[in-house]
Amino acid sequence: MTELAQNLIDGLGRGSIYALLALGVAVVFGVMHLLNFAHGELITVGGYVALWTLGRDWPWFVVAPLIVVSAVLTSLVIERVAFSRVRGSSDFTLLLTSFGVHFVISAIFLLYVSASVKPFARPTWVTNTYSVGPLRIEVFDTVVIVVTLLTLIGTTLLLQRTMFGLSLRAAAADFDTARLMGVRSDTVIRGAFALSGLLAGIAGVFWLMRAGSINPTAGIDPMLKGVLAALIGGLGSLRGAVIGGLALGLAEVLLRSRLPDSVASLTEGVVFLLIALLFIFRPQGLITVARAERV
Repeated sequence: MTELAQNLIDGLGRGSIYALLALGVAVVFGVMHLLNFAHGELITVGGYVALWTLGRDWPWFVVAPLIVVSAVLTSLVIERVAFSRVRGSSDFTLLLTSFGVHFVISAIFLLYVSASVKPFARPTWVTNTYSVGPLRIEVFDTVVIVVTLLTLIGTTLLLQRTMFGLSLRAAAADFDTARLMGVRSDTVIRGAFALSGLLAGIAGVFWLMRAGSINPTAGIDPMLKGVLAALIGGLGSLRGAVIGGLALGLAEVLLRSRLPDSVASLTEGVVFLLIALLFIFRPQGLITVARAERV
């Protein structure tokens, strides 16, 4: 029982990061019906910001906000340079554009920075633990869970209590009708990308703290986790994105602890198999979302 409780806490810590990534994917998909495969590059950019600043002995409490700001700005630049030019195009064109952005950003760092993995200093408290009865809980997991909870509360208030949130939800439900009611498409879409970047930046801070290194392809893994979690929860559902992220994190930790040592390295393969089975029996994900016409 103690081991199970320990695994649940570890899974919630991992799943909280996935939930933030999935929420960012779901926000953009809800407005543009765009599955953004360039989402992970926001963390790549943040990683090189961390590498540059930490290499100059800047403290993490200064670096962390800079990572978040860099993610928001990168998201807005990507929308302006790439996605605004193909707005209204087919889903396939949008998908190709997101892949193109991913490869271009990776190539820039590969050509002009370095192809090798670059380590940087992690906060000293990342590996610290504390005891609660028989449980040994990582300080890092606790911070991740608390910050994620506060971020989700803030995002909920933003979407429920502000005019921007009302416009964003209206656009996600039916963009054409929302525009007829006076919602400005440019403002809503750029706001969605900014919010997506904010969520990716917060997730990126914790992802980079745990990784302690960066390379030009570092964004692939968080991108896959975020997209998979969004798919599990149901694309376009913000609540589903959070549930999908937590479910994915819990599944990884529980499987890694339960599988025999000889096949523990295949945990991700088993997770992908379970996800495939989910999509066979429930292709719409855990939460069904009503679809409206794309922008």
